[in-house]
Amino acid sequence: MKAFRLHAYGDIASVVTEDVPVPDTGPHEVLIRVAAASVNPLDLKLITGHAAAYFPLTFTHTLGTDLAGTVEQAGPLAAGWRPGDRVIARPAPTRGGAFAEFAAVPASHVASAPTSLPLETAAGLPTAAATAWQALFETARLERGQTVLIHAAAGGVGSFAVQLARIAGAHVIATASAANADLVRELGASRVIDYRSQDFAGDLDDVDIVLDTIGGETQQRSFSVLRPGGMLVSIVAPPDELLAAAHKVNGAFVFHQTDATRLRSISGLCDAGSLRVVTDQVFDFTDMQAALQRVASQRSRGKVLLAIG
Repeated sequence: MKAFRLHAYGDIASVVTEDVPVPDTGPHEVLIRVAAASVNPLDLKLITGHAAAYFPLTFTHTLGTDLAGTVEQAGPLAAGWRPGDRVIARPAPTRGGAFAEFAAVPASHVASAPTSLPLETAAGLPTAAATAWQALFETARLERGQTVLIHAAAGGVGSFAVQLARIAGAHVIATASAANADLVRELGASRVIDYRSQDFAGDLDDVDIVLDTIGGETQQRSFSVLRPGGMLVSIVAPPDELLAAAHKVNGAFVFHQTDATRLRSISGLCDAGSLRVVTDQVFDFTDMQAALQRVASQRSRGKVLLAIG
């Protein structure tokens, strides 16, 4: 089978396509014929080694942590899966395997794909939507009626976070470019702040939760908009504990962990018509490096997808 591989930490040019054997299927695993994969900022960090402290790779490594496809084979202890089942899955980053024609994934990281979405689109769900879910509901404990500020709301995680917060009955404020403001309002934000021309830190206060998808100065300036006892949740870097204490708020870093139950809930919301995948661009499997460059540009609106099979 064809797979995109990395022989050592490097840059996008270090990613090469190779012919490799179809992976063996363990007793608790599902072998998936990959229809499509999603390209994430995490993939760039894995390639460069910037995520090595959290996700050290063993080389040679097949890249990719987001996929959708059909079950080819199920291990004897992977109960409930049959050949032909449509699924979404998220292999662990240290394992990878999504940027290939076949991937073996633990059954605990696999869920049924939404029946309402083509597999090419469903591939955008596992990492981004599940990260937004974990951050808002499991870490921040978002409740109906609360106010949440979501940074980079037109991005992969941000676009799902806006929708999930809206579904939960929260009041959603978002930062985005003026070009993406209408999209973000359509997704569920009641107010959109143009980060290029407006100062969110000067305009806001008494916010219950901030979802930080950017880090750096944006994260540091976000503490001031929170009410006492509020929470800043980051998916980029651990919040500064001293700054949090100075503002009398809480900070938390989301270390995303795959959970099939969470994936099933997300799939159900798609089939209910409540959740959509915002697609930036779909690349052919042979255009892997172009897809990575698109994510690296930080200009993508929603998900960058890779059509494989």
